[in-house]
Amino acid sequence: MTIDCWILDAAARTPEGPALEFGSETLTYSRLAAEVRERARNLASAGIGRGDRVAWYGLNHPEVFVLLFACARIGAMLVPVNWRLSDSEVADIIANCKPGLVIHDRNLHDRAQALPNMRVVASDGTYPLGPNRDIETAGDDDPVLLVFTSGSTGRPKGVVHTQRALTCNAAMSVEAHGLTPGDRVLNVLPLFHVGGLNILPTPAFSIGATVVLHERFDPDATCAALREVTHAITVPTVLQAVVGSAGWKTAELGRLRVISIGSTDVPVPLIEAVQARGVPVVQIYGATETCPFAIYQRADEAMETTGSIGRVGSRCDVRLVLDGRDVPDGETGEIWVRGDNVLLEYWRDPELTAEMVCDGWFRTGDVARRDGAGLYWFTDRIKHVVISGGENIYPAEIERVLRDVPGIAEVAVVGRRDLKWGEVPVAVVVASGEMEAEDVLAPLRGRLARYKHPKDVVFVDGLPRNAMGKVVAADVRAMLDGRRSGAAAVAVDPNISGADAAIGFEVDARDQDRSC
Repeated sequence: MTIDCWILDAAARTPEGPALEFGSETLTYSRLAAEVRERARNLASAGIGRGDRVAWYGLNHPEVFVLLFACARIGAMLVPVNWRLSDSEVADIIANCKPGLVIHDRNLHDRAQALPNMRVVASDGTYPLGPNRDIETAGDDDPVLLVFTSGSTGRPKGVVHTQRALTCNAAMSVEAHGLTPGDRVLNVLPLFHVGGLNILPTPAFSIGATVVLHERFDPDATCAALREVTHAITVPTVLQAVVGSAGWKTAELGRLRVISIGSTDVPVPLIEAVQARGVPVVQIYGATETCPFAIYQRADEAMETTGSIGRVGSRCDVRLVLDGRDVPDGETGEIWVRGDNVLLEYWRDPELTAEMVCDGWFRTGDVARRDGAGLYWFTDRIKHVVISGGENIYPAEIERVLRDVPGIAEVAVVGRRDLKWGEVPVAVVVASGEMEAEDVLAPLRGRLARYKHPKDVVFVDGLPRNAMGKVVAADVRAMLDGRRSGAAAVAVDPNISGADAAIGFEVDARDQDRSC
């Protein structure tokens, strides 16, 4: 069964039931089903068919889901593009996946229209005609979602998920959250991540529940919305901003049954602050490659297992592996995941696919331990990645730019713990002459999204290396203590407030690469 059948079935059962609320607009399931059918015909008339890609370039909008289910109906793939990226980064992704059509909202009109050699149309515009494609019968093994995420090399990598993967993921979310058709789920996270798409919204659609979607994250608006929903998905920075908002202490949360959270280590005091209001916080562990559900707490035991990332998902298998062997309870190992939720492949990268998926097991690069009760506890991260406010920042991507800067002899970018963001990237630089922090940071502007820029620059005499000549990241992090800071005052732009900066829903008007 293809996932567009979720909408068709719900429309048959409860045609006037609310499917999606967006601002003052409410789409019933019958209207959503009609929109999906119409969009599928529009795509086919534009020459889009089985295996083709359709890119969405815009903020959160109901059109994302209309396109997703329309693509499912005709066997095409939706590519939600991270609008926070610079123009050159977006162009690289578009060139990589070569979508047959780029659809944008009003916010990204100018940037979308500037994309080279692409057929571009506004979400409320008329689709261009192409060689009309007959609508073929799609299957649940057809790919339907192509999400780009930076790899350990810093270059974008496309993760391909089938319709079966989204179905598998939805079933685990329904179990974790105890979802029912009468529930209302809130999403304020960006839909260019699998977290925003698949932790609550697509699972809610799978059972005919209601999705409440916000275009942008705003702490006060989110806090107000929590009074009217049963479930909400957050990342730590978002939840911290909500808990710190003016309305949190007096908000009536009687309808709210679960807040779920993921993407990085979650501070236990933050969980406890929410659970003190009587609302369980469910931790979810996974990755873009697992759609993302893999390990998760269940709502009925979240209060008693605070700090754990939960148990193995009901529709997948998990191993903890060290040096090729499965480790016993109490020992740490790398998390490996196998199941229908695991990616089909990395887009046009069979070598990376073979490296990361072995006999069906996806190697996450993350380390955990399992206790005797079957609960998993996140320990550390193998991959050299900085997770800041729920966003992955890959040092290699920054280092490639900085290595070409005159005056920089050597550079390493590492994460430093931060009370607000969890981690922030720091550039550790060996200079060949006199340099200031601004000399290091200036070349990044216009090249990389602002949230990827180092928040500090530290100058050192040399970088620690191992016997193979590779820089030892752990030793670089250790060097940060006691070294002079060249950019201690460099932080998230003051025009970007609170958790908005973490998930990219506020734009600095001076940052031309991100303005919309």
